[in-house]
Amino acid sequence: MRSICNLLFAIFLLAAAGAAQDISVAAAADLQFAFQDVSSRFEKETGKKVKLIFGSSGNFYAQIQNGAPFDLFFSADKLYPQKLEASGFAEPGTLQFYATGKIVLWVRADSKLDLSRGMQVLLDPTITKIAIANPEHAPYGRAAVEAMRRENIYDRISGKFLLGENIAQTALFVTTGNADIGVVALSLALAPAMKDKGRYVEVPAKDYPAIEQAAIILKSSKQKATARSFLAFVKSPQIQGVLRGYGFAVPGEH
Repeated sequence: MRSICNLLFAIFLLAAAGAAQDISVAAAADLQFAFQDVSSRFEKETGKKVKLIFGSSGNFYAQIQNGAPFDLFFSADKLYPQKLEASGFAEPGTLQFYATGKIVLWVRADSKLDLSRGMQVLLDPTITKIAIANPEHAPYGRAAVEAMRRENIYDRISGKFLLGENIAQTALFVTTGNADIGVVALSLALAPAMKDKGRYVEVPAKDYPAIEQAAIILKSSKQKATARSFLAFVKSPQIQGVLRGYGFAVPGEH
């Protein structure tokens, strides 16, 4: 009986040790589908679990400053990790640039809107709602606004905006018909949940500031070794290729 108890206790300790290596990753919403793929590959290779929490980069920035217990932060805006590093919230030397995002105009398959017009299509009088991410805390929203300003149409259409808390909610607004058209991340437009439901056209990269994305390991992390392994995994050629397949540009590309 004692040997059975000892065996069970040993199994418990091993399970606890494994759970202790699990990491919590705060990831920008544009990574929703790409990182489900990436984390699954990491778990298969290492046996370590990754808990993904998706949201807006600006909100994560505020949460981390208030002590949110994440191990890593993958931001859609490099400025947030840089600020966290400067203020002492990041593990020194862990700031990494991992991808550059792109924006597209997206409509449902049954839409009659002519996307070949580019951003000028947003002036179409049949449009009543335009979905964009909230530019107050979402870099994709700021990119959308800048592209509209470059086209000199922002003031004429801003009253039609339906603001998403993050780029994933923005995409949901347009896929469900709550908006007639949306400015969303290419990474979401290419994902299985959207690619067969509509059409898109890329917004020229010259029309908005580069959406340079960066990551850090948090100084408060209790699992820095596993966090470093995951960060290195994301930066590996194999996974950079996966990100490229989801529509991101990776460091070294233009």
